[in-house]
Amino acid sequence: MQNRTGQWLIPIILALGAAGALWYYWARVSQPEPVPPPAAAPPAGESVEPIGPLHPVETDEAAGARPELVPLPPLDQADDYFRLGIVGVFGPGIEEQLTNSGIIGKIVATVDNLPRSHIAEQIRPLGRLSEPFRVDAQDDSGNYWINTGNYDRYDALVDMVMNADLDEAVELYRRFYPLFQTAYENLGYPDAYFNDRLVEVIDHLLATPEVTDPVALVRPNVLYQYRDPELEALSGGQKLLLRMGREHEGRIKQRLRELRERLTSL
Repeated sequence: MQNRTGQWLIPIILALGAAGALWYYWARVSQPEPVPPPAAAPPAGESVEPIGPLHPVETDEAAGARPELVPLPPLDQADDYFRLGIVGVFGPGIEEQLTNSGIIGKIVATVDNLPRSHIAEQIRPLGRLSEPFRVDAQDDSGNYWINTGNYDRYDALVDMVMNADLDEAVELYRRFYPLFQTAYENLGYPDAYFNDRLVEVIDHLLATPEVTDPVALVRPNVLYQYRDPELEALSGGQKLLLRMGREHEGRIKQRLRELRERLTSL
């Protein structure tokens, strides 16, 4: 466990929605083709790649539903515009914590990295918590223990997530989804859909186990680690939920379930 932790769960709540991609269907129906023979079933153990997004949604521009909207700026010029939307959803308290540049790109990179073992600090869209990580003194067994007072450090973060209007956040994400998709493609996923990845990451976070205090740590070097090897093997995103404490973890998981329902029914 690292003695530094960033507030990078909020981007999951900001990044809500999906993009529709209907070009394949249009290409198929725009010119007649002979009826192909039935496709052979794939060999056992092999899967068929889906065509198009699993959880698509038409953006405002694609649907033409809101012609009064100002066209989106390019990704590298969107920070000020998107920042206004974030503050509108989460309140002015979040503004001072936001990164100075590349907000959407850092949100996308952070979401993509949550199921991995480590999230590099330079890609996080929000700053560190102001209070340091604390542990209780080493006991006779050579272990340390998470000080339960650490969970209070996340009170403001969790309250911000729980108090945000999720419908407004969904509309913010829908509005900016083309830029989220562009940022995801820039990471090296030209044929993938960011919203599908977001749903996958939410499912991963919901699978985080619940632990009971006290939580034992070891310190083989400068950084703390969980004594339980199964906990230490969890991803960076799952460890973040554990560091919040069981009560906060339960509240965030409930919010993620509500989010997932919206993501898959847009």
